[in-house]
Amino acid sequence: MPYALGIDVGGTFTDAVASDGAGRIVSAKTPTTPPHREVGVMRAIEELAAGLGIGVGEMLARTDYIAHGTTASINALVQGSVAAVGLIATKGHRDSIYIMNAEGRTLGRSAHEIQDTLRQRKPAPLIPKYRALEVTERIDHAGRVLVPLDEDEVRRVAGTLVEQGVEAIAVCLLWSFKNGDHERRVRELIHEIAPDLYVTLSCEVSPRIREFSRTSTTIMNAQIGPRLRTYLTPLQRQLEDGGLKGPLLVMQSEGGTITADRAPDHAITTVGSVLSGGVIGAQRLAEQLGHRNVITTDVGGTTFLAGLIVDGEPVMAPGSVVNQFPINAATIRVHTIGSGGGALASVDAGGNLRLGPQSAEAVPGPACYAGGGTRPTNTDANLVLGILSERGLLGGRKPLRRDLAREAIREHVAEPLGLTVEEAAIAIHEVQNAQAGDLLRRAVVQAGYDPRDFVAYAFGGAGPAHCAGYCQDLGVAEVVVPLGPVASAFSAYGLAASDVALSAELSDPSAFPVAHTVLESHFDRLEADLQRALDRQKVKFHDVTLQREIDLRYSMQVNELAVTLPDTELTERTGDEIVERFEEQYERINGSGAGFREAGVQAITYRMRARAGLGFPVVLPDVPEADDTDPSPALLEERQVCHDSQIGFVSTPVYDYARLRAGHELVGPAIVDVPTTVVVVPAGVTGRVDRLGNLVLRYQ
Repeated sequence: MPYALGIDVGGTFTDAVASDGAGRIVSAKTPTTPPHREVGVMRAIEELAAGLGIGVGEMLARTDYIAHGTTASINALVQGSVAAVGLIATKGHRDSIYIMNAEGRTLGRSAHEIQDTLRQRKPAPLIPKYRALEVTERIDHAGRVLVPLDEDEVRRVAGTLVEQGVEAIAVCLLWSFKNGDHERRVRELIHEIAPDLYVTLSCEVSPRIREFSRTSTTIMNAQIGPRLRTYLTPLQRQLEDGGLKGPLLVMQSEGGTITADRAPDHAITTVGSVLSGGVIGAQRLAEQLGHRNVITTDVGGTTFLAGLIVDGEPVMAPGSVVNQFPINAATIRVHTIGSGGGALASVDAGGNLRLGPQSAEAVPGPACYAGGGTRPTNTDANLVLGILSERGLLGGRKPLRRDLAREAIREHVAEPLGLTVEEAAIAIHEVQNAQAGDLLRRAVVQAGYDPRDFVAYAFGGAGPAHCAGYCQDLGVAEVVVPLGPVASAFSAYGLAASDVALSAELSDPSAFPVAHTVLESHFDRLEADLQRALDRQKVKFHDVTLQREIDLRYSMQVNELAVTLPDTELTERTGDEIVERFEEQYERINGSGAGFREAGVQAITYRMRARAGLGFPVVLPDVPEADDTDPSPALLEERQVCHDSQIGFVSTPVYDYARLRAGHELVGPAIVDVPTTVVVVPAGVTGRVDRLGNLVLRYQ
């Protein structure tokens, strides 16, 4: 029996799932082991093998593929632990990365931060100016060579950067997205001097108009590519030495995988890999449950993540922002705040309780982990409130210390605010729910949707403990907590259930609509690019589907909307149909009557996505049915739990999720105990176990 494995390396825990495609799924959860994260990966694989009752070597030998999501890329960028990079730019244009297109003070900032003009600051430059050098060449907007590349100058510049000890070179020349010949020749000349040096080209990484964002994307790709290669290459070798026959795949931001040997060349596409896994898992579960519109909520140890699935497909974005620098890489649109289970609670100078964005992470961890952490976290508050048991996590292998949690909350929150420890703990719990609820409302409403048309899914280590709280005022019909065999390893399930996904794009700014022959020419070129990229994957896949998009905007506007083309043959009428779709989408987001066709419409970038199925479908199996709705056969204990600051501690039944059956119904207050998490069912909420073992919460 073949297996598919998904491994999600988070900031606190490493989750893993194995499926045999015949309905058997096992999951594992181990602590993440920074800086040597591969150690935690191998431990998770060992636990999967034990769960299957076979040896590691036998399991790996029968594994079709391993889909791996890693925080290595995003963490490296956020923390600045990146490779030393040099930049080669067109003479006279290196400063675009420092000028930042007049966006540097506001990119990635909230509306509140943008309005606070006195505190606006540009971020530290991606690279120092002495490592940003120029060469003589010039290509025009049509891709014609106006000034030939000065190859002797390239050799001198490359030699200077090599002497400075750079680990990688980013090459971003003017208008290279229209003609990349000069960039490719620069790489050849660099490799004449330093054959093994990592070189990344903007024409390959980001063939998109706008010099600043293209340059920043290329530099960041060069910053994380060498380190990603350093991590993946030995991991892949270790897995192959252990018997792995199938490929190691890496999840990308757009929700599909790429082979590990290709991932470092396109490292920037892996920045949101862990963020995407949960959304893909939710998409697969929604297909089984028949849900078309889903709000995904993933509360891990470090972050709270929210995504949207609309009409069965994840909502995408053409790019993202990290540290106030834009990234031109298609991504599942995921909203995030630093408000996970390990979020640190503190009192600011104004006497306000703050939660996050700093996190205790895996090391030292929350105070109750007894790993050296002394500052209180959301997890510590949940332990004091009785939501978590001192038996702890990981099936009791990680016991929790209530005394340490109480001391941390007393010192850092309760005494500064003049509260009891219990009052401070419930305040932390409620701040977590409020922050998460605010993010969800923004994520849904600002995208132009009504939350009442959605079902919410809640997963991650801390999501089930808080979902009834943060979804209460959202207006959703119900909240689904995926339990069954995946429990809080749900993102890893999404990785195992993912497809190969690649995209290709080209920029050709022009008035729109254009002739359908132009559309055909552009998409034929993109399809050929994607076919070559699929051939390079060296992975067995099936059912390849293609999706076409165009980024459109009203003339003189700055931002574009990605508009999906109808899945039909291109005709003379297609251009008008695309404009109609654009205007509908524009008015849904910005309000009825906001469109202004008289201004004209412009096409900026053309994009095509390819998605191909891997191996077998990874689906969740049905669980045994209960004889009746009474959940008492699963009763584990009763303990004092504080669900509400107005009510205080109440005796609360605690149920063992492993003994719950389809059809069991719970009436809040209640708690469902899972080895890796807990589900809180507050008063006024009912829970029903569905056929897949998920707990479906409804508000009375």
